[in-house]
Amino acid sequence: MIAIELKALDFAASAALSADALVLLVPPDFKASGAEAQTIAAAQKSGDLVVKTAATLALYKPEGFAAKRVWLVAVDKPSIKDLRAAVSHAMALARGAGAKRLAIGLNLIAELDEKRLHGAVLTAADAAYTYTHTKPKAETTTVQQVALIAAPGHGLEAAFKVAVATAAGAEIAKEWGNRPGNHATPTLLAKAAQDLAKKHKLGCEVLGPAQVKKLGMGSFMSVAQGSAEPLRFVVLRYNGAPAKQAPHVLVGKGITFDTGGISLKPGAEMDEMKFDMCGAASVLGAFAAIATLKPKLNVVGLIAACENMPDGLAVKPGDVVQSMSGQSIEILNTDAEGRLILCDALTYAERFKPQSVVDIATLTGACVIALGGVRSGMYASTDELASALSQAGDKALDPCWRMPLDDEYAEGLKSNFADVANIAGRAGGSITAAKFLQRFASKYPWGHLDIAGTAWKGGAAKGATGRPVGLLVQYLLSQVGAEAAAKAEPKAAAKTPVNAPAKAPTKAPSKTTAKAKPSAKPKA
Repeated sequence: MIAIELKALDFAASAALSADALVLLVPPDFKASGAEAQTIAAAQKSGDLVVKTAATLALYKPEGFAAKRVWLVAVDKPSIKDLRAAVSHAMALARGAGAKRLAIGLNLIAELDEKRLHGAVLTAADAAYTYTHTKPKAETTTVQQVALIAAPGHGLEAAFKVAVATAAGAEIAKEWGNRPGNHATPTLLAKAAQDLAKKHKLGCEVLGPAQVKKLGMGSFMSVAQGSAEPLRFVVLRYNGAPAKQAPHVLVGKGITFDTGGISLKPGAEMDEMKFDMCGAASVLGAFAAIATLKPKLNVVGLIAACENMPDGLAVKPGDVVQSMSGQSIEILNTDAEGRLILCDALTYAERFKPQSVVDIATLTGACVIALGGVRSGMYASTDELASALSQAGDKALDPCWRMPLDDEYAEGLKSNFADVANIAGRAGGSITAAKFLQRFASKYPWGHLDIAGTAWKGGAAKGATGRPVGLLVQYLLSQVGAEAAAKAEPKAAAKTPVNAPAKAPTKAPSKTTAKAKPSAKPKA
């Protein structure tokens, strides 16, 4: 990733900053003093710099500025969307001019806050990313360093650090998502996890077919049996808290290529099924960010990686397999394979006695129909986890939307020949997929992110987006100290404040009190 730094400078100091190019984001209410400011004010007054986001006025060696090239880029509104559009335009201008060191002045934006800065960092990093692994002669950006300028006393250092780590993690997720299936096999993906662990001093264990078979992961194995590429099951560990503290677990779907198996997909756009491992890639990206930020919590990452191919040994529609949980599964459609590998990973997660488990998967086309490419589908077994994931997504500019988990949606998964079928009907396909997974995640708070609509883009902009690395990082950071706070809360509530009025006596509770059950009513 390009080097991004944050500088605290007033307007005069930013004008004196040495850089190959300086881009100043200018709001409609711009006010400043000095010769440099008069140049901008005159441009606005004359109409040469119109009040329209990304409208641009280029200045060459203007008086009072150290940079040879200065661009004034208008920002009509202080919204995050407009700010990101302006930063994206600034990166394009610098790239076109061949600038290596770029400074972007955000210090004229009075409303600059954590979210706006986060958006600026992500936008700059995204604009600088170019895929080159199998295209080494691809035109890459000349920009090597970006200085984001904020006003003195901004207090945004901590937010900036999180944003840079998130952007770097998202780039890892994009890179592995973009690699074609023959350059991102299960073995290569596992090697990437090992390299990441070595770099950041993480724990990493890679299990092969024999070890997975010994664990009884029959569902996972059934998906892999049609491919010549051996499966891999990766266990990553970040230990930032005492060993006695239960971890949070991230589970990534790692189908490195998905043909649909015997239930073969149509040929059109099948190449995009290299993106079917974006859930696994997001786990790698999140671990890179967390290892950089070093929060005081424990995190486990589980990646189930294999191909789904239509070989003569491939699993067939109607076959019944045994999952690690002991539940039998009738495979009615071999193209509903993601849930078959995830269910065994969710059972494996039980051994960690986790505080929470969140799986991430490009699981269903139905989620694309429901939510498009704006929000990821989010399911959660508790309101608390749903709220934490939703808030994390909003803070990271990586939004999700809670979907329902009514028991009635599981009716279509009933089978005459096994404990459960792997698909229901077309209606509510993303929900019924989540209901299938929920059967294997009953022993801990569980969340599921269906990222089929948000993990990559098609068409001319084809490529992985790096989502939902931002959401995952913010969620994990929000959990630091949450366990201690939860334990302390009942004690704090029990204390009577000084000078509080005496309460009327209440009826003593019975010795046997039923435990409170979480609300079963889902929120859409």
